[in-house]
Amino acid sequence: MSNGRFFENVKRIAIELTDEKIPYQFIDTTSLRIQGVSGFENKHDIILLIQWDLLEKAYHLYESYYPKEITKDKQKASFQFTRDDYLITVLCYFNTTIKTDPYRISIVYENIDLWCHSLYAEIYIKDYQYSNEIHAYLLSKHEEMTAVNQEAWNQNNYQALINRFGTPGEAALKLIENPRWRLHPFQKYLPEEMDAKKVLHLLGSNGVKGVSLALLGADVTIVDFSNENRAFANELSNAAGVSIQYIVSDALSISEKVIESFDIVLMELGVLHYFIDLKPLATTIKQMLKSEGRFMLHEFHPISTKLITSNGKKHKVTGNYFDPSIHTQSIAFSKHLSEVDHSESQVVYQRRWTLGEVITTFSKEGLVAEVLEEEPNHKQHDIGLPKTFTLICKKI
Repeated sequence: MSNGRFFENVKRIAIELTDEKIPYQFIDTTSLRIQGVSGFENKHDIILLIQWDLLEKAYHLYESYYPKEITKDKQKASFQFTRDDYLITVLCYFNTTIKTDPYRISIVYENIDLWCHSLYAEIYIKDYQYSNEIHAYLLSKHEEMTAVNQEAWNQNNYQALINRFGTPGEAALKLIENPRWRLHPFQKYLPEEMDAKKVLHLLGSNGVKGVSLALLGADVTIVDFSNENRAFANELSNAAGVSIQYIVSDALSISEKVIESFDIVLMELGVLHYFIDLKPLATTIKQMLKSEGRFMLHEFHPISTKLITSNGKKHKVTGNYFDPSIHTQSIAFSKHLSEVDHSESQVVYQRRWTLGEVITTFSKEGLVAEVLEEEPNHKQHDIGLPKTFTLICKKI
């Protein structure tokens, strides 16, 4: 059965229910198919969830298709009818409001909103029968997204680093003077003696933290997909008189290039949102760590990135903390560029994660949380709001 006929049918249902002011969302394999997950092209059914107290209204809407009688139990009710060779199941859960589902998203098809249950809704909380299909789809989308992001990070980034840190030689002098200062907030979680400790800095960017670790005696490998970051980092390490290994690669491909086991894997500030599926990242990190090695993550708190905007003394909830959508945003280093250096292509794709999604995913992969430190914003008018968090996980 063609995708065209499938989408014409779900579009028709969407229009009918919207016109009747019946909130709905497509669920299960119907929702996955609408969102692009493959493997369900031959299914002959459509499944949707509607507002529970409007089930009778929906039943009468489709009376001309001779729907089967409504069936009920203590939790739910449903009815079925057939149209255009599709078996359509209309379901409701009692006392459940459709519009407040945090994973209810809109997929636009021919200017029509098709409301769906997001493919992210199940896979980070419990085992789901279609998890493998979803992860395969997300991996293919991650590869597409990474190609776009990599292109953006290889335009004018070197100049932005010069504008921010000065020349590699100038930056190296500051690191030599006090290498531990640049390792905040990881510093207090690092061993007192870093000699011979093998450290992997994933998406290690400009090498400032990597070179700081090398100055303390660590054996440092940095992985990042920006050639311009590598150029700056290598010049920085040479100026500081230390050696680092810098690999230009997507983080999920490093197992093909790095076979050593590390004592510590670091990630920091604005990196998780480059992954639209955290499970492969967690798996890769676990493979790179020694037994009882530690994963150290320092990231922006989702309260500040997903929910609240502030302007002086005013704070406003403008976002949806649970929003699983992929967003576009100007690349981080653009603020360090002149207008002449800006380019239209310096836009990246991001998936912003909740704290629960992050901790659940890494823990399920065998990286057990030892510390979750939520750090406050230190701006005077933002005191009391979380700005960043540090997560320390141990491989078991």
